[in-house]
Amino acid sequence: MTTPWDPETNRTETLLHIGDPARGRNWQAVLPMLVPGLTVRQWPDIGDPAGVRYVAAWQPPPTLFDRLPDLELVFSVGAGIDHIDQASLPGHVTLVRMIEPGLIQGMVEYATFAVLALHRDMLGHFDRQRRGAWDHAAAPPASARRIAILGLGEMGTAIATRLATFGFPVSGWSRSPRTIAGIHCVAGKAALPGVLAAADILICALPLTPETCGLIDATTIARLPRGAMIVNMGRGGHLDEAALLAAIDHGHIAGAVLDVAAQEPLPADHRFWSDPRILMTPHIAGTTDPAGGARAIAHAIERHRRGETPRGVVDRERGY
Repeated sequence: MTTPWDPETNRTETLLHIGDPARGRNWQAVLPMLVPGLTVRQWPDIGDPAGVRYVAAWQPPPTLFDRLPDLELVFSVGAGIDHIDQASLPGHVTLVRMIEPGLIQGMVEYATFAVLALHRDMLGHFDRQRRGAWDHAAAPPASARRIAILGLGEMGTAIATRLATFGFPVSGWSRSPRTIAGIHCVAGKAALPGVLAAADILICALPLTPETCGLIDATTIARLPRGAMIVNMGRGGHLDEAALLAAIDHGHIAGAVLDVAAQEPLPADHRFWSDPRILMTPHIAGTTDPAGGARAIAHAIERHRRGETPRGVVDRERGY
């Protein structure tokens, strides 16, 4: 059970950071100034396990949580939570997604770049440049290029809103109903085929859950119009890579921008490295800004201390 923090007791609480050491050093300096009574330790230096009430992590060891009897909150230092083994997390511990403006802005920038690159056939231009071919074809207006976004959480919503400012018709699909000004929103499995059939560029911004794993498979890809393109900035597990390559070879998919892969780092012999119709980036679409992340964690801890629900709490039954 959570014990309300009382500043008069001078109780020290510890946050254990597992991840980038540079970010850990930043948080060791900054977070104690934002959260009275907080000490930050960098894995593997746990100190007294009984003092660790918070963990902020990327890929924490599954056996760690059993060693922390007073653990109350676990923070993901990324947008998703699939890198945290929820089965190893005690039921009373609250899992919190990172909701940080810099991370969201980075994802919006990447989606904008990817859509504009596909819309203006930049992959084709890059290939023609390498071959020394001076050739071009006019791109259709943005109003004629239909965008569909899978996932309308914080990031999907921000991406949809930004892309609409370019004049693209934007649709969004989510598990639960959403309302976003200027965006055609639909929800539920029954609505997905219609969204796919009207998508010239499909963007995956979903969390990875058992329900979304492998969602972009041969069946999903076949429902896209011939010549459609794909942006995957969710997780590699969303995409059937063999199905994508087959669809590209048959001309059904014209191109793809992929920030994630089933195996990361991408194996040296993987075809994604060399196919001119695919732009592959090394999982860099969005990263947590250390300063913004520190403020987000501080705000969550302060709310938790007051007995309030932090922003970004994960519904562990739904998986996001």
